[in-house]
Amino acid sequence: MSPKPARRTILITGASAGIGAALARVCAADGWDLVLTARREDRLLALADEIMAAHPVQARVIADDLSQPEAARALVHAIQDQGLVIDGLINNAGFSRTTGFLATDPADHAAMLRVMLSAPVELTRLLLPGMVQRDFGRVLNVASLAGLMPATGGDTLYGPIKSFLIKASQGLYLETRGTGVNVTVLNPGYTLTEFHDVNGSREQVSSAYPAWMWMEADRVARIGWAACEAGKASVTPGLANRVLSGLARHLPEGLALKMVGGHAQRLERI
Repeated sequence: MSPKPARRTILITGASAGIGAALARVCAADGWDLVLTARREDRLLALADEIMAAHPVQARVIADDLSQPEAARALVHAIQDQGLVIDGLINNAGFSRTTGFLATDPADHAAMLRVMLSAPVELTRLLLPGMVQRDFGRVLNVASLAGLMPATGGDTLYGPIKSFLIKASQGLYLETRGTGVNVTVLNPGYTLTEFHDVNGSREQVSSAYPAWMWMEADRVARIGWAACEAGKASVTPGLANRVLSGLARHLPEGLALKMVGGHAQRLERI
């Protein structure tokens, strides 16, 4: 197996805030050069400046909207045009809609599928061959505890999309064993980020669940990256989240659906 390259560059999607920004800081502290992408260029530039002031790494910014059909391929071409070689990939971009399947604009559903399902698949397919050829790489897919639970009403597609990402990551983990490439899926539970502000559910989730169920984005990022470096297939941060996912696996289907149905009702989604 070849040693780690002297200069390693990692692409992080959805890097403008939350877990994505936290992972950027963790990777920079570990010596990785960064390519940061998201829609909000101003936030990416501020994060890049912060990181380069704190660590002797390069942090480049490429603003991109992964909801567009050709965005993933265009992003890789833009990276290649800068002469960069990507040895790591963090698929973190995502969002949700909590207004229910029928009340949500089909265009929003299509965008969710492209950002959280198609784009990770396309980026991984474009970048993974080079990692395997060079005998070194890291792929961290940020899924969700929701992908380990029965799907809930209201944000009907979110959990199933994350379930796909979990299963695809597991398959890639098996395919890449022995190649020098580590593939890991990270399954956060409730995390203190802008995510719930963006989808309009901040008040509901804050009142529905106690403070001890929430984790800081920095802690989630450190746990996820450590698992990827250690070559673990999957990691679910937080004891409460691991208990919930275990219950979902072992409860009868009807009881599990009742449990997540109560969750959706507390959040006023159904």
